[in-house]
Amino acid sequence: GERELRKLKMLGFSDMRLAKITDLSEHEIMTARHVAGVRPSYKRIDTCAAEFDAKTPYMYSTYETFAAGEVAECESNPSDNEKVIILGGGPNRIGQGIEFDYCCCHACFSLSKAGYETIMVNCNPETVSTDYDTSDRLYFEPLTAEDVIELIRKEQENGTVKGVIVQFGGQTPLKLAHALEAAHIPILGTSPDSIDLAEDRERFQKLVERLGLKQPENGLARSHEEAVAVANRVGYPVLIRPSYVLGGRAMEIVHDQEGLDRYIAEAVQVSGDSPVLIDSFLKDAIEVDVDALSDGTSIHIAGIMEHIEEAGIHSGDSACSLPPYSLSDEIIAEIKRQSVELAKALNVIGLMNVQFAVKDNEVYIIEVNPRASRTVPFVAKAIGSPIAAFAARAMAGEKLENFDLVDPHTEHVSVKEVVIPWGRFPGVDVLLGPEMKSTGEVMGIDSNFAMAFYKSQLAAGVELPTEGKAFVSIKDSDKAGYVPLVKDLQDMGYSVVATAGTVDFMRDNGLEVELVHKVASGERPHVLDIMKNDEIHLIFNTTEGKQAIKDSYGLRNTALTMKLPYFTTLAASKAVVIALKKLKEGELDVKRLQDYH
Repeated sequence: GERELRKLKMLGFSDMRLAKITDLSEHEIMTARHVAGVRPSYKRIDTCAAEFDAKTPYMYSTYETFAAGEVAECESNPSDNEKVIILGGGPNRIGQGIEFDYCCCHACFSLSKAGYETIMVNCNPETVSTDYDTSDRLYFEPLTAEDVIELIRKEQENGTVKGVIVQFGGQTPLKLAHALEAAHIPILGTSPDSIDLAEDRERFQKLVERLGLKQPENGLARSHEEAVAVANRVGYPVLIRPSYVLGGRAMEIVHDQEGLDRYIAEAVQVSGDSPVLIDSFLKDAIEVDVDALSDGTSIHIAGIMEHIEEAGIHSGDSACSLPPYSLSDEIIAEIKRQSVELAKALNVIGLMNVQFAVKDNEVYIIEVNPRASRTVPFVAKAIGSPIAAFAARAMAGEKLENFDLVDPHTEHVSVKEVVIPWGRFPGVDVLLGPEMKSTGEVMGIDSNFAMAFYKSQLAAGVELPTEGKAFVSIKDSDKAGYVPLVKDLQDMGYSVVATAGTVDFMRDNGLEVELVHKVASGERPHVLDIMKNDEIHLIFNTTEGKQAIKDSYGLRNTALTMKLPYFTTLAASKAVVIALKKLKEGELDVKRLQDYH
């Protein structure tokens, strides 16, 4: 009955929870609630301490009743304007944070200027999207289908809801697209079916084949046996991850069946409803991020970013350069072509992000997200163009030809670097991998890549030494790549020390470096001794294999404690040496941001 249902809602039971308790569907619970007249009322947050009526359009829902059973008066008072509703990202998590809030804010600002009433839905008080002057109206509500549909029904009582934007809040609102569509609520921008086409591994694979594009060999596994069969087919090493995860959670690079067995036993529960995705791992590939804008007809490539760390390190943990600093014009042209083909095939309206890998002059698609990505604020600042604002207006029906679009191949170079709070998590290994660990990012801008990279390191709190001693210990597959780097360091006046295998390789290539003992050798002084004596100022250490990673953990942990610059990939080490060479040539200078734009 009405009283019982209202009491349950007052106690905080969601329709989904009630459905589980009663063995009914969520739709049946919602229908029964509506038939009984049990709907939320909306109250305004009292910003005036009850001295007089608050006019601030901050709403929250309640199922409150008065003593006599009278339902609380609704204070929402929807206007008769044409409205656009923007769904935020909800609580910030690692891997989904301020970047999406930035996009939501710019959508509000640009659509308000275009004459729409903007309605923000979010439940995080720490974000700018929930500030009093960002949107015209704010509903401080959870990002669930039930709560969002109820407030939209309230807004539809007066005026016109043009549509809902689900692209700008990351994965959280994107998951609501099908429920909103089923409720016949208009969704602005890319359709839910196109979003599903990009997210569904099997559907997307067919699309890639139809377009004649390339993906790393991959497969989907719904059991341990299937996972072993897929891994054997695509070949080790493989990149394995659960479906639909945020920030690369529980992603891992697995080198053999023993590692695969351990992963499935310890990391995830594999089932028909929760398959794992298995990709051939493209070793030493260059990863590339592309952000694009589309109005459904015209497509504009807003930014092409070359990652500094190799593919296999989560894009949210990798430094990147805009424009690319080492890719050929032919590869960049091919990446643009494939991005345009994908945007057309997915009928993108608004923003799209594509992640590519380049290996042996071949371009492979890693994944496509037909939504705003975490790189949008960086691209907007790097090229000086409000791409999130343009995307919002394109989703509302405007054409790209109305906007002042900017060529992403700028004269200056912008480098984004991540900030990872290693020092806050004692015992955590500083090796980067496919699972995201960073909690923020900074950027450096200069007329060349080397100084832009150097500025990004300074901004991230890493001060590269202009003199001193470098310690180099590297895996066999990287040794040849480090020969020119060691020579450059010595030519600049740095002394170089290394462990036995690296020393032998460098000597075979005509470079004399000083030997230092590994900890495992049992001889003293070993590398940790000289680090603790402040004799080391820069560390390059790449490693692979379970035992090697375990043996070198103390090295990375000591470097963290001593606040020493520490680089664990060949690509990042190259960038460091390029930056140090440039720094030796001249002074570090700064310009106003508008001088670059």
